[in-house]
Amino acid sequence: VQLQASGGGVVQPGGSLRLSCAASGRTFGTYGWFRQAPGKDREFVAGIRWSDSNTKYANSMKGRFTISRDKAKNTVHLQMNSLKPEDTAVYYCAATSQTWIIGMMSSNSAYSYWGQGTQVTVSS
Repeated sequence: VQLQASGGGVVQPGGSLRLSCAASGRTFGTYGWFRQAPGKDREFVAGIRWSDSNTKYANSMKGRFTISRDKAKNTVHLQMNSLKPEDTAVYYCAATSQTWIIGMMSSNSAYSYWGQGTQVTVSS
């Protein structure tokens, strides 16, 4: 089982990026995106429940980021708009077999599988 994250890059403030997380081998119950900036702890970004697309966002991402799933491609996307320099981080996708309640999606320990991370740099 592998999670392959892609789509990172360098973008100017106010710009957009779309990250993708492709799962090989199976479909999971819940997916999440986390990020880690240099010198900081890993933090929750967004989560989605595969069965019904229920989502959860960190407060600072609400209205700017959108998580979605593509059933045909077994892929989860994170659309990031209005990017800020403080969004600069390595972004990780994560997944679990569990179909979590909304409240559990933001917990690191709720996920069993992690992708390799993709770098997002927001800079002018």
